Amino acid sequence: MNGHNFMKLSFAARSENEAFARVAIAAFVSQLDPTLEELDEIKTVVSEAVTNAIIHGYDNRPEGEVTLEASIDGDVFSLSVSDQGRGIEDLELARQPLYTSRPELERSGMGFTIMENFMDEFEAASVPGGGTRLTMKKRIESKKALFN
Repeated sequence: MNGHNFMKLSFAARSENEAFARVAIAAFVSQLDPTLEELDEIKTVVSEAVTNAIIHGYDNRPEGEVTLEASIDGDVFSLSVSDQGRGIEDLELARQPLYTSRPELERSGMGFTIMENFMDEFEAASVPGGGTRLTMKKRIESKKALFN
């Protein structure tokens, strides 16, 4: 891939927009010709990140906004998902497998763990009362990425 390609998408923090986010990112990353497994992993990561923003950042109230930013540089796909919601009080605790701040919603507490395992790099930054930003990278080892 010659040069750098990028996209930015913002949408209402509504649960029905989670599928839209998955499709948008899948379409964007498809230019690297990922394997079906890589594509499924990326779509799962988008689902987890967007759902976390909606449920935890905005408490399932649709007045918030979720922003996706993605880029491709060579064979590296980068993704950030951000909100301006309530933020995370204890980021280290939130990153622990099986921890959930919303047990009444029967959440599994595996969102961060899934994102960390499916992506090559994962960073989370949050400010209580100021929102959360997740930044991730994944190298796509496709023929298309290698030969362009």
